[in-house]
Amino acid sequence: MAMDIESLRTFLEVARTRHFGKAAEELCVTQSAVSARIRQLEQTLGMALFTRQRNNIQLTPEGLQLQKHAETIVQVWIRARQEVGLRAEFTRGLAVGSMWDLWETLLRDWVVALRRDMPDTALQVEAGTADVLVRKLVEGIIDLAVLFEPPQLLELELRELGHLNLVLASTKRGQTLEQVFESGYIMVNWGTAFAHAHARHYPDVPAASMHVNLGALALRHLQSSHGAAYLPEQLLGSTNSPRQLYPVSHAPCIERSVFAAFCNGSDREDSIRKALGLLQGSTNANKLSGLKSPTGDP
Repeated sequence: MAMDIESLRTFLEVARTRHFGKAAEELCVTQSAVSARIRQLEQTLGMALFTRQRNNIQLTPEGLQLQKHAETIVQVWIRARQEVGLRAEFTRGLAVGSMWDLWETLLRDWVVALRRDMPDTALQVEAGTADVLVRKLVEGIIDLAVLFEPPQLLELELRELGHLNLVLASTKRGQTLEQVFESGYIMVNWGTAFAHAHARHYPDVPAASMHVNLGALALRHLQSSHGAAYLPEQLLGSTNSPRQLYPVSHAPCIERSVFAAFCNGSDREDSIRKALGLLQGSTNANKLSGLKSPTGDP
């Protein structure tokens, strides 16, 4: 008996919600339909996927193993349906992804340029963490990813695009370094290279009052409360921010390299390279220092 996509989608929804009733609501089906799909999937695989106790549904070890494969299968199927069903004006598809913190600072105008200059290309655009983006590249779910840490995988080709300048920004004008770190400092996880540079520049500072994994979260907090954090330089003068941010005097700028990654021998290589060319020329991309051409030449 073959597995079907709806059964896998149902399995993933139950795994996410840990509740058959909630999964049924999300999928707009009856709870009995959800139970039947899970039972059929378990019979097909010959193993239990969930432990069922009252108000406590958990994945079995086999269910955990299936979860990562099911996510890939469902996403590849969705992409296949999208490409097979392309309207006549589209001759190809291109899926691009980026780390969350690069959209506002770098890539928003790039997507506008893609739609303008590649009108025959149907776009799929998403943001995520580096590990998720790399996995989706390898599995063929996306074609191109823009991220900070370069993945060291033989099947991926890398292009260093340039550097994003991160500066120590405060909601209060004229603060000293000592005042910044005494209270209200937010430590943003900008990756391993940033953490090493931060420790080198500030070996003796007290522990930060808050740690966040996204620059966007730090920025959102600073819009409603006083404090400081390392943020992309261009955000200091952003007109979208309701609160002015000020650079802290004598604080070192920390650079983060930005890379593009795509699979070697991709059948969409022409589209990928054209997209990278547009990234170089887009308005936001010019805010990168040392921006390179898509071929790697300065």
